Amino acid sequence: MANMKLAKRRRYDMTGRAAKAEATKERIRVSTMELYCERPIEDFTLEDVAERAGTTVQTVLRDFGNKENVIFESLHELGRRGVMLKPTPPGDVAAAVAAIHDIYEGMGDLVMRRLNDEARHPALKPMLDDGRRHHREGVATVFAPQLARVRGAARAQLLNILIVATDVYVWKLLRRDFGLGRAAAEAIVRKIINGVINGETRNGTDTLAQLVGRREPAA
Repeated sequence: MANMKLAKRRRYDMTGRAAKAEATKERIRVSTMELYCERPIEDFTLEDVAERAGTTVQTVLRDFGNKENVIFESLHELGRRGVMLKPTPPGDVAAAVAAIHDIYEGMGDLVMRRLNDEARHPALKPMLDDGRRHHREGVATVFAPQLARVRGAARAQLLNILIVATDVYVWKLLRRDFGLGRAAAEAIVRKIINGVINGETRNGTDTLAQLVGRREPAA
């Protein structure tokens, strides 16, 4: 009986320690995202994260390894939960592009490094796949009014175009490879999106996506 009680006590203690450790990690993630939303990444430190989370830098490093991992895993957790950092009014192209580029301006280079590492480190794939799925779901949400105008294959095609136009690779091409300012990069993305949605058509009244919809059978 004494051994059974001791074993139960040990299991209880282990469960309690695990729950406490996970609660600490959650506070670290939340604190990181709060700081990320308040200021640029380079303007806050692990000391800031630890202080806000009520823990130590050593604990942050033990749980996450480094600052980049803290930020990336925090974003990943938000993405897994389907949380948008800055929700935008559905259908507002300018607001959607700005919100997406807010993320890329802070995390784009880190995300690109993770994507470049994917082939060498297969363990990154589930996390990156979650990010891809979250991006797809987010695009479908913010552009829901535009997507509602078409059906079947035309809708699927339009969704894919919107996903491509707002992808981190496009941001990287415009901001890093072309060296454009943020305003110029966002203007190009908006023009691509608006051009697809409201482009010239055969009769001057229907959108390009609606014309495609009439050529392709509905699902």
